[in-house]
Amino acid sequence: MKAAVLVFPGSNCDRGLAMAFQSAGFKVEMVWHKDAELPAGVDIVGVPGGFSFGDYLRSGAIAARSPIVGALMAHVRKGGHAIGICNGFQVLLETGLLPGALMCNAGIRFICKPVELEVATASCDFTKDYARGSTVIFPVAHRDGNYQATEEIRTALAAEDRIAFRYKSDINGSVDRIAGILSENRRVLGLMPHPERAADPVLGMTDGAVLFDACSAAAAAADA
Repeated sequence: MKAAVLVFPGSNCDRGLAMAFQSAGFKVEMVWHKDAELPAGVDIVGVPGGFSFGDYLRSGAIAARSPIVGALMAHVRKGGHAIGICNGFQVLLETGLLPGALMCNAGIRFICKPVELEVATASCDFTKDYARGSTVIFPVAHRDGNYQATEEIRTALAAEDRIAFRYKSDINGSVDRIAGILSENRRVLGLMPHPERAADPVLGMTDGAVLFDACSAAAAAADA
């Protein structure tokens, strides 16, 4: 099983994401943003958090136009898995791989703390090992995490069971308390909270390890 973690100037969660994948049994390759191809045999692509290109223009806007993102989009179009966390979620929205937009937090403040999340669906490869409706704790660290979408998009997300996580309380103004969403084929997950920061007992939180282990099981089944 192989995971690729994309690296942009300003990424600062790439190594943590790589370690979470490794702990779940993946061989991990770090891929620089100027590369045009992903490594052969990649099962899942991780787009990490941070401040890619200094968050100039809009968070994730420049990174979404990097050469490697073309390869990411091709991987997704072929049915490959991908996860974008925090700035990575912003990148996925900028590419159009996921719908909606992330705006400045209500209150215009950077938020950095562990938060409680509701698992809104257990019907995808990322969340299948959680119980639907259960509570998990992941840290957040963002300024532009206020998820917004048109009524049409919100209706589709709800009707198609594509809301992966919701904040248990309103922390940043996100519509419907949305913290993470899925693509139409349910193989792309974007979320603002950081499961990789809750994936090891040394970090004091382990709820995120369940997500990475589920990804590993899905990759193993696909490779069998």
